Amino acid sequence: MKTKIYAVILSLVFSVVALRAQSQLTGQQIQEKSIEATRVAGVEAVATMTIIDRKGRQRVRKLAQISKLYDNGKTEKKLIRFLAPADVKGTGFLTFDYRENDDDKWLYMPALRKTRRIVSSENAKSFMGSEFSYADMTPPTVEDFTYKILGEEEINGVLCWKIEITPKDDDIADENGFSKKISYIGKQNYVIRKVVYFDLDEELHKEFTVYEIKELDIQNRKYRLMHIEMENKQSDRKSIMKVEKIKFKPNVKDEYFTTRYLERE
Repeated sequence: MKTKIYAVILSLVFSVVALRAQSQLTGQQIQEKSIEATRVAGVEAVATMTIIDRKGRQRVRKLAQISKLYDNGKTEKKLIRFLAPADVKGTGFLTFDYRENDDDKWLYMPALRKTRRIVSSENAKSFMGSEFSYADMTPPTVEDFTYKILGEEEINGVLCWKIEITPKDDDIADENGFSKKISYIGKQNYVIRKVVYFDLDEELHKEFTVYEIKELDIQNRKYRLMHIEMENKQSDRKSIMKVEKIKFKPNVKDEYFTTRYLERE
């Protein structure tokens, strides 16, 4: 009986310590932890992206995703290759997501048989005709923004920090395509649950919502987003990304993350 009582007391003590530590976190620290929560050592996945216009017409695209961490987790390299339908088959997108520096991004279009680099001024543009932008394809550089904790809010049954994130200058705002965003980050595991974007005129623009996550690396408590949606509140368009198959695979081949492999059809 005493053992059980001690276990309960110990559990309560750990809970109090954890809550106290959480209360001392800044908005930037929470954002950093959120990015790290989804940086998995290696992943292979197959997903579908559904683009829905304001009249409800749908375009469905199937794609494969591969990613791997380098430099002790400071860099994440990711390859996306479209598998279907025929008009986008073979299109590839390669990214090097650096923790502190500007990311490198390349797009390969089979029809042109050419790879071109996506420059920072293009980050706010649509990715493959969807409501996701090129900037949405990689986490932002944390130091480019200021952070303000607005409080707490429940999103789809998950208690979250509500954080206002604002670009530090107009150039960063232009590159990312928003004047500010409100992020909702789960308090239990730091996984992002929702983001509300405001355009450069500070008008409501888009809403990003996470409907399903999966703990892929249980030992290190690393997660992946399995069902996400981006809704454009101004154009009534929506894009849905659903992961159909996913595998934790730390030993992904390095050759996948080269422009040479990107151009392979």
